[in-house]
Amino acid sequence: MTILGEGSMDTKIQNSNIAMLDAESHLEARNIHVWFKDRHVLSDVSLQFPTNSVTALIGPSGCGKSTFIRTLNRMHELIPGAGLAGTVYLDNEDIYAPGVDPVSIRLRVGMVFQKPNPFPTMTIKGNVLAGLRLNNRRIKDEDSLVESCLNRASIWNEVKDRLDAPAGSLSGGQQQRLCIARSLAMSPEVLLMDEPCSALDPGSTRRIEETIRELSADMTVVIVTHNMQQAQRVSDQTAFFLAEEGEPGHVVEFGATGSLFSAPNDPRTEDYVNGRFG
Repeated sequence: MTILGEGSMDTKIQNSNIAMLDAESHLEARNIHVWFKDRHVLSDVSLQFPTNSVTALIGPSGCGKSTFIRTLNRMHELIPGAGLAGTVYLDNEDIYAPGVDPVSIRLRVGMVFQKPNPFPTMTIKGNVLAGLRLNNRRIKDEDSLVESCLNRASIWNEVKDRLDAPAGSLSGGQQQRLCIARSLAMSPEVLLMDEPCSALDPGSTRRIEETIRELSADMTVVIVTHNMQQAQRVSDQTAFFLAEEGEPGHVVEFGATGSLFSAPNDPRTEDYVNGRFG
């Protein structure tokens, strides 16, 4: 992973105005650029994520949404040959500053991936507690914590009588909600979700969406989705990403979800949200 500071790049990067909403925020990305070796894949992305709200990232495949979301908790730097310039602030702290422990950042900024990834042979209860145990966190009351996290992930009533069953026995939608519970056990301030419903049936999708809205009362949620209806249902604000042919992805427009879908400022946004391309 290569991290380049302002003014240290061969490519001249112009400061852009940060896309801002009139709301308190403790997570902010400024002038983010990403490379994979010599390929510039994301250009000059600056976004603020309001506290206790849901932000949706939309756009065609290959425009950098999933790449960007991984820069918000330093998951991106695990990719060989990846490079990053710009700054991500969490409570006004630069998470890429020298001496900052990336593991500590990932504990504060949790992530749920597109494909459910529970430990299949581990028990349901063990999965909820897995992150805590791997990070040597002390747990005063395991049973209460497990119940609380599974309740917040809207799956407690479905599994409370079989907590010792293997996670692999659950349906896909249940496994995804178990992964959400596992993230919640770490008490994150922010939860990143990369297309969490893309492989799920409509019923499971509805329950995940309800969970997302409930979680936003206590934390900041950022979700990548290709589903325009889902973005409108769950998010408070939306950022539209686009990559022109041969160019890196960038943010075309960012604003309140209702306004972005009903009265976008950019004709490309209007075309995309109305299904004319993508």
